[in-house]
Amino acid sequence: MRDALAARNISEVYRQLRKHGVSQRQIAAMTGQSQSEVSEILKGRQVMAYDVLSRISTGLGIPRGYMGLAYDEATEIQVVGSPDEQQAEEDESVKRRKFLAHAAQVTMGAAVFGPASDAWAASPARTPAPGRIGMTDVRQVEAATRALRSLDYQYGGGFCRDAVVAQLSWGQQMLQASGAELVKSRLYVALADLHSLAGWTSFDIGLIDSARGHFANALDLAKQGENHPLVANILYRMGRVYLHQEAPNDALKLFQLGQIAAQESGSELAVAVLCANEAWAYAMMGNAEQAIKLLGRTRDEFARADLANAESWVRFFNETDVHAMVGTVHTALAHQADASHTKYAIPALSRAIETYGDDMARSRTFNLSMLATNHMIDGDIDHGAKIGGKALDAAEGLKSARIEQRMRPLKEEAVRRSNNADARDLVERITTFFA
Repeated sequence: MRDALAARNISEVYRQLRKHGVSQRQIAAMTGQSQSEVSEILKGRQVMAYDVLSRISTGLGIPRGYMGLAYDEATEIQVVGSPDEQQAEEDESVKRRKFLAHAAQVTMGAAVFGPASDAWAASPARTPAPGRIGMTDVRQVEAATRALRSLDYQYGGGFCRDAVVAQLSWGQQMLQASGAELVKSRLYVALADLHSLAGWTSFDIGLIDSARGHFANALDLAKQGENHPLVANILYRMGRVYLHQEAPNDALKLFQLGQIAAQESGSELAVAVLCANEAWAYAMMGNAEQAIKLLGRTRDEFARADLANAESWVRFFNETDVHAMVGTVHTALAHQADASHTKYAIPALSRAIETYGDDMARSRTFNLSMLATNHMIDGDIDHGAKIGGKALDAAEGLKSARIEQRMRPLKEEAVRRSNNADARDLVERITTFFA
């Protein structure tokens, strides 16, 4: 077995386990793989991806050094490369189920959706940290997180993700330092928020597996810090990843788990965030009745919210974001089936765009794209093409892999109207921009 591990011959490792009475199902459960993947590996398929080898090592209780895996995230990137989609040997639906199981276990205290996995992203590279920490050290982490989040909003995750991970590598070590109980509790929350930002910036540049790992770690730390609003916020963000992947049913489950945490927190603002995103998921599934109902509840909860004393990670959701979410939900419904929803989407998006500043450049770009889509659906093709051009102008300089996916409905609507010269020009410009 040691020889097989040293050679990373996972086929032989699995054969040895089978020889000693471990079933394929047990191997799959321990390693987080599907039985079909285990079967293919038993038949000789090589496992090369670092993250899969790491998960197998953790799941089977194998010392990482036996497989030559005893290095950090920075070394992993040098050895394997950073685009984790190249490493994804596991079906995405399996990964979504695993994260949902983990989220359920953190939120509800039980793995109600199946076995949860502890095999999340490896800890980043370590740098020296204090042996004893005080509240000043924690406030420094919080300040760094606020500054980095502002950069993400303004320029996209690609601009600051490495800085977030670097800050996290230092902050993680503070967990080993001594300190008062109150300080440690606040540190859990601060690092949970930083992990959440690492997850969001990873998602924004297309590193879905990395995002999932950071969000899972964020959930654990937020739970340790007994901070329900942050748990709700993390689940909302991971749900947004699944909306991006056009898996609204999986996203809805995470939003509903987040709703449990939001209601436990007593934060009307957190409840409003989750309601708005549940509405988006229902809209993507074509359920207009539920979507509209949840938008109504979003407005009600927002109206009752204590904005002045809201937690920092939910304070982003202001009146502008309410208008943006109303416009987003109605845009999804208009694009899918019922063009009449443009009459609700256009004014809501216009109000959001008017109030977004330069510090929210990415959100403004998304909203311009949706506004152009609605004008296209309405038959106002010239105006739609003009606003679509503004969306592309706003996208210049943003380092976000999400922009192309968020502009896809606009491109589809423009293609449908390709007998119009302005629509044809917009399609050509979108194609060129993302080439």
